[in-house]
Amino acid sequence: MLSSLRSVAHARHLRRSLALGLRSLWMRKLRSLLTALGIVFGVCSVIAMLAIGEGASFEAQEQIKNLGSQNVILKSVEPPEAEDRTESETIYLNQFGLTYRDIKQIKETIPGVSVIVPTRTFRERLWNLTRSAECEVHGTVPWFPSMKNLRLKSGRFFGEVEMQKRVNVCVLDESAARSLFPLSTPLGKSVRVRGTYFRVVGVSETSSRDQANGEAGNADSQAADEDNGSSAPRMFVPLNTMLERFGDVVYERSAGGYNAEKVELSEVTVKVDDAERVVGSANAIRHILERNHEKTDYTVTVPVELLRNAERTKQIFNIVLGSIAAISLLVGGIGIMNIMLANVTERTREIGIRRALGAKRADIVFQFLIETVLLSGAGGVIGVLLGITIPWVVSKAAGMLTIVSFEAPALAFTISVLVGILFGIYPALKASEMNPVEALRHE
Repeated sequence: MLSSLRSVAHARHLRRSLALGLRSLWMRKLRSLLTALGIVFGVCSVIAMLAIGEGASFEAQEQIKNLGSQNVILKSVEPPEAEDRTESETIYLNQFGLTYRDIKQIKETIPGVSVIVPTRTFRERLWNLTRSAECEVHGTVPWFPSMKNLRLKSGRFFGEVEMQKRVNVCVLDESAARSLFPLSTPLGKSVRVRGTYFRVVGVSETSSRDQANGEAGNADSQAADEDNGSSAPRMFVPLNTMLERFGDVVYERSAGGYNAEKVELSEVTVKVDDAERVVGSANAIRHILERNHEKTDYTVTVPVELLRNAERTKQIFNIVLGSIAAISLLVGGIGIMNIMLANVTERTREIGIRRALGAKRADIVFQFLIETVLLSGAGGVIGVLLGITIPWVVSKAAGMLTIVSFEAPALAFTISVLVGILFGIYPALKASEMNPVEALRHE
């Protein structure tokens, strides 16, 4: 019974203190609003910055994950010394990049390699009667879609029998299909490449995975300009068919004659059967390539390593953004302390009267802490609402992905309340230490 009475008394005391605090803040509306703005902007910036950073990090990590956590991606890159050569011959043969010898040694010497996807790429103009489009022609293998997350919109991908028999079949992506067949379906029809006709058996979706491939290559310091997020339409043909029809040498006319570029394979994707052995297998592949190539005419991209780097970058990014936002909250807390000290001075006589009527020092401390918590809490609520709204506006206006997690608003609001308590303790203690007699004499 006694404990219940005490609980009722405490509840009444709390309600009375809250009502008195609200009335005190309402009497100084403009001052209270301006004081709370520091907390508002601090909380808002915490949530908005973390949401934007989380969205950017999520997109980057998803793009890397799309490359495959068990994959190692090799790309041919033209060495710089070949680009800087002088025109002294009528025909210049520039030979570089990955070779079939590399693939053979990777298969034979590295355990756990389950799938290899070789790809040869060059740019060429495709024709359908009088319509044409500049496209990337990819010679590859039938299991390319499963390894590269390529989805078919209609039709099918070519099979192993068609590759072995070097059949002239192809798959166009949506962009190439729209350019060459704007008013009809391309399935069953033919497109011409360098005088050779290919029958269209499927249409693939234009996947955002291409951009992931390109950005991952750039993260590994260099990137080849095929299958790397470029905007050119794409055409897929069996690798054996490409080699028989076009060979592995591409000729380009130059001012002094012809330039010939020989690249056996533009890209090779190696899949390791055990995710724990990916990094070790990648190091072994690097060793093989270093031994086979005199020049660094290749890049090795390991999505697992890129993912770990992206996670570390995200942590650093969050720490930097959180520190910037914490400074805003610190400034807001200083503003609250300044205003509460001014309130203590203005309400000296009120404090003296309350002490003369029997209020304890703890009651004075509690009363001023209630006011600071109300002030910082109101600023925190407004800041949370703005912090949730700003990422939504950014997403709509700029097309950026933003992610507002539950933890960010909860953490920001909690910090705002703690800031109010920490910066309100000193003014509250100063108010409670006033001499009642001196306080009553204050004018």
